[in-house]
Amino acid sequence: MPYVVTRSCCADASCVLACPVNCIHPAPGEPGFATAEMLYVDPRTCVDCGACTTACPVDALKPHTALGERELPFIELNAAYYRENPHADRAPMYVVPRQRTLPVGELSVAVVGAGPAGLFAADELLRHPGVRVTVYDRLPTPYGLARAGVAPDHQDTKQVTELFRTIESQPGFGYRLGVEIGTDLTHADLLRAHHAVIYAVGAATDRRLGIEGEDLPGSVSATDFVAWYNGHPDRAHDDPDLGTERAVVIGNGNVSLDVARILTADPDALARTDISDRALAALRGSRIREVVLLGRRGPAQAAFTVPELLALTALEDVDVSVEGRPDGLAQDGDEKTRLLSELAARAPVEGRRRIVLRFLTVPVRITGEGRVRALEVAPATLRTDDDGTVRALPTGETRVLETGLVLRAVGYRARPVPGLPFDEDSATVPHRAGRVEPGVYVAGWIKRGPTGFIGTNKTCAHETVESLLDDFAAGRLTPPVPGATVAPN
Repeated sequence: MPYVVTRSCCADASCVLACPVNCIHPAPGEPGFATAEMLYVDPRTCVDCGACTTACPVDALKPHTALGERELPFIELNAAYYRENPHADRAPMYVVPRQRTLPVGELSVAVVGAGPAGLFAADELLRHPGVRVTVYDRLPTPYGLARAGVAPDHQDTKQVTELFRTIESQPGFGYRLGVEIGTDLTHADLLRAHHAVIYAVGAATDRRLGIEGEDLPGSVSATDFVAWYNGHPDRAHDDPDLGTERAVVIGNGNVSLDVARILTADPDALARTDISDRALAALRGSRIREVVLLGRRGPAQAAFTVPELLALTALEDVDVSVEGRPDGLAQDGDEKTRLLSELAARAPVEGRRRIVLRFLTVPVRITGEGRVRALEVAPATLRTDDDGTVRALPTGETRVLETGLVLRAVGYRARPVPGLPFDEDSATVPHRAGRVEPGVYVAGWIKRGPTGFIGTNKTCAHETVESLLDDFAAGRLTPPVPGATVAPN
């Protein structure tokens, strides 16, 4: 009875280390670890001990006999990984944490940002005796996008907050919430009071489309929309107009799928989640019957992950269809395009709400007098550059999609951090292995850009903390100023 990974898990390697027969991969040190969409259990070597389930913080591992109908495709998804990525040697792996010899005395570190990257950094630091960590965040509540960025219908993913609560309970951990660096405190204030500062501030804004009409009422950042239905303090009182029959989401990553599912979900089902009461009331009165997701490139280049696509295919009361050269789906035999091919062949059911995945479509401009009334789009063809980059080229003709709501979901973007250098092109702080300079470090999206999953932040934070500890051991950190405090202005 092999166990099965059933979603895009947090990938923090807890289950990998718990498995006595090393049957969960990719493991630390292997290609794909921390960048793969999920982890996979080898059905040939799993011994059904259940150790992985006790280690998993998000309940992603289940015995195959306990899977619901919607989860059955994950049996094949797990097995396929091992057919496509054979390993000659899968001897049990024993990981011994690196033992560090640190100078005698307390190490005080400020971590700015209470999301996954910041809390994983705190956890890495607190593994060493004599370390004290204070986590600062401008919001009154912690957990960042793990709290305000995960869709309400993915409650299992939000269970990672239980892991964060364990980190919070460690000796030497402390919070300063409701404190904004750059307003209430300065970068210099933190450096006076601590040996070092780790910035894990994430990517708080959305990328721009750069098209006409982008700022019309009814054109909304998906970043803000997700924050709205999750009750984020910055957006909790927004009032998006759901009085249109069609919404258009520009982008086809996991956030786009989340937004489409929420807009077409049964409000009674959402009522059993932690969705914002204000958002739930608005969705009960919504007139939206169709959500169109636009992707510039083809199906093979879609940004969403296979587990999220599987969740979409399993929707029972919503039609999911595919438009935009469906014949091209057969050109790539991977799991993603196979699933899209199946969706393209489905017959619609009259009366259902619809989610439409439309590929090879470029947004040209948003139109309307005073507010959004339509989106002008152009069909596209694909060109592969010499370096292998696939680009979408508009054909020149345009079409009009009538809509009253356009959601821009083309990626997150970080803001500059006061007192730190900033690369405008990548929207990250320049660094080397997380080190900006001795005493100043970065982790998470402000370090690497908006890529990866919750668990990716664990390995990212580990690298940054190693750089910090190297500097502390080498005497490159300035001790706190005696008596220095960090009281807000």
